[in-house]
Amino acid sequence: MTELGRRERKKLQTRQSIADAALELFMARGFDDVGVKEIADRADVSVTTLFKHFPSKESLLFDEDEEQEAALLDAVRGRPAGKSIPQALRDHFVAAAKGHADHPLFVDFQRLVRTTPALRAYGHRMWMRHQEALARVIAADIGAPEGDVRCAALARFALEARDVIFDQPDRERAADEVFGLLEHGWAADQQA
Repeated sequence: MTELGRRERKKLQTRQSIADAALELFMARGFDDVGVKEIADRADVSVTTLFKHFPSKESLLFDEDEEQEAALLDAVRGRPAGKSIPQALRDHFVAAAKGHADHPLFVDFQRLVRTTPALRAYGHRMWMRHQEALARVIAADIGAPEGDVRCAALARFALEARDVIFDQPDRERAADEVFGLLEHGWAADQQA
């Protein structure tokens, strides 16, 4: 891993400071009751600097997009021999749900996103942006041509499944059922 230079470290610190200030203010007062100037002031940066790091107010809460995509793609690429793609994605979502649930602000963060239409819509759009990359990785893995509709469908269904799974009290059981359906299909499920 390469050592970051001083300038890059400073940029990352500024970005993290802005994201932390936004999260703190949004959690305390709600998304709609906090302005970007107030966030910039709390992070001790200008509004211009804030927007250099984050393109919109909504993006302040979704600052791990690249890391999430990398982990999602690694779940497919790095799965053990004999494990299917739906099983690997199921395991990834269960691990992510458990990891998030351990964070002290997770429940409050989820509530904030679910009860704020702008955040809910933005979060969904951001998450679904991974569909194309996931479909390409799936296609490459199974030797299908890029643009294969089955790979695109599996990617879409798997990504959409996250919200269904995260909305359930027993996320692991929900993941088993959803990804079992993706693995075996509806007709097979109805015969069980």
